[in-house]
Order: sequence, then C-alpha cells, then structure tokens
Amino acid sequence: MSSSEPETSPSEQLANELVSLHQQINTAQQKYSQIANHTLAEIEQRHQNLLVSIEQLERKRDRIQAEIDQSFAGSSQEIAIRIQGFKDYLVGSLQDLVSVAEEMEFPDPPAPKISPVAVTAQVVTTTPPAPVNQTLLPPEFAEPTYQSNARRIRELLNKYQTAPDYYGEPWQIRRTLEQNQIDRAANWFLQQGGRGAIKSLSGRLQNVLVASASISVLRELYGDYLRVLILANSPERLGEWRRGLQDCLGLGRGDFGPSGGIILFEAPDPLMIKAEKIMAERDMPFIIMDDSEGYVSLALLQYPIWLAFAPEPNLYPNDYRY
Repeated sequence: MSSSEPETSPSEQLANELVSLHQQINTAQQKYSQIANHTLAEIEQRHQNLLVSIEQLERKRDRIQAEIDQSFAGSSQEIAIRIQGFKDYLVGSLQDLVSVAEEMEFPDPPAPKISPVAVTAQVVTTTPPAPVNQTLLPPEFAEPTYQSNARRIRELLNKYQTAPDYYGEPWQIRRTLEQNQIDRAANWFLQQGGRGAIKSLSGRLQNVLVASASISVLRELYGDYLRVLILANSPERLGEWRRGLQDCLGLGRGDFGPSGGIILFEAPDPLMIKAEKIMAERDMPFIIMDDSEGYVSLALLQYPIWLAFAPEPNLYPNDYRY
C-alpha cells in the first residue's frame, strides 16, 4: 500500500503566494531605500561641492574686482595727485620768476652831455649823504643748542597742541598737533639742538605738520631772519610741501621764491649756494630734507639748523654724497 502526499488546499496556496509577495515587496523596498539613500547622498555631496565652487568663484571675483579698482582707479588717483603737485610747483616757480623779473633794477640811461659853457653857468650844490640804515644784526645762531629758550619752546609747542589758532597771523601754525608730532618737534629742538634727523611719520602731510611747528617756533625766536630751504627730489613732492606749508602756516604765494621766506630745491648743490648767500647776508638758513631723499649730502650738515626726515631703513640704502 503506497503512501501519498497531502494535497495543498487552494487557501494555503494563496497564503503562500501572499507571503512570497510580501517578501518580494520588502526586498524591493529595501533595495529602493538603499538606492534612494545612495542617490540622496550623492546629490548632497554634489550640492556641497557646488557651494564650495560658488564660494571660491565669489572670492576670485572680489579679488579681481579689487585688483581692477587698485590698478585703474588707484593709479588714476595717484597720477592725478602727481600731476596736480607738478602743476602747483610749476605755477609757483613761474610766479617766482615773474617776481624776480619785476624786482630787477635796470641801469638808468646815460645822462646827456653838457657843454663846458653850460657847466660854468651851473651853480654847484652839494647835499649831505643819506644816513646809513643801521639794521640790527640777527641773533647768534651758530650755537646749535636752545637751552636758554627751552621754556619758550615748550610753551609754544604746548600751545600748538592745546590751543591752536586757526585764524592766526601768517607763519603761525593753524593746525592741531598730535602728541607724537609734538614729541618729535620737542626732541629735535631740545635733545638734538635743532640739528638732526627724525623718523618720518606715516605720510608727507604728517611730516609737513612737524616741520611747520618747527618753522613757527623759529619764527617766534628769530623773526624775519629765518629763511627756510626745502629739499625734495621731485617737483611733485615739492608741490606737496608747498601746498602743505601754505595750509599749515597760512602763507601766500609771495612767501615762496628767491625773495620769500621759503625756497624749494630739487638738488642739494643749488640749495647750498643759496644757504651760503643767506648766511653772508646775516640771515638764518633752515634746511628741511624730505624723506624721499635716498642719500644725505654731508655738506648740508655744516649749516647751523637742519631737519631731515629719515625714511624707513628698508626703503633706501645707506648712501652718502661727499
């Protein structure tokens, strides 16, 4: 008698198929979930990469824009400043030349010849000579120290810092000085005796302020005997000095030039010739050297009063002209 397997009922078959379908569905869902997570991670990575690329491009754009602004706008502004400085220097030099021409004295035409008869008929008259104008000699300035005037110098510098007169007389500083500027001027007067170099400040205008304070003090001490000689190696820088001194000291065009109180020079040799002439006239030359000078002419150090603005050591080599 043979054994037979039990037959599966239709309901059981349907149940088995349903279980198999559920397993297939779960497997498909798991695979889909893995694919979705992998795709989402890849999209997220691409998104992050795009954000980084955008940030890099924006920084590059900003850097290029800054370089364009610096290359074009900055250069244009610098060129405009240099042109304006040269223009001021050229106009001032032409005005100085006109002033010198106006002050030139031409010889009188020769007197007509007088016949001997007319000479005998004339009455000879004599007039006493005009009295000689006895001008006072300038104060002694060969001594490079200012100990006797130390108190007065401190009072003036303190006044320039605490109570400046913005509408004062010409040759009196009209700008407020900072403490570091006062310290440099005081050290130059009282420690260096009015003969020495001081470290240049952040800009030429700052140096002009210190020089203006020194000029103002010296004018208080020595009056019209003071003659200021400015040395810079380009017309543009001389134009900046001219404008700065006009602004700080309330000066006019007539205060510059061969016959004025301030004379501008591009080279040391003509400056020394003028300084010798000034000393021969018993006036006082005050030499100011701009920080653009890459060397110092040793011959300039012989004069009684000089002020040099020393540039940064890494800008110019140590060079001396004999």
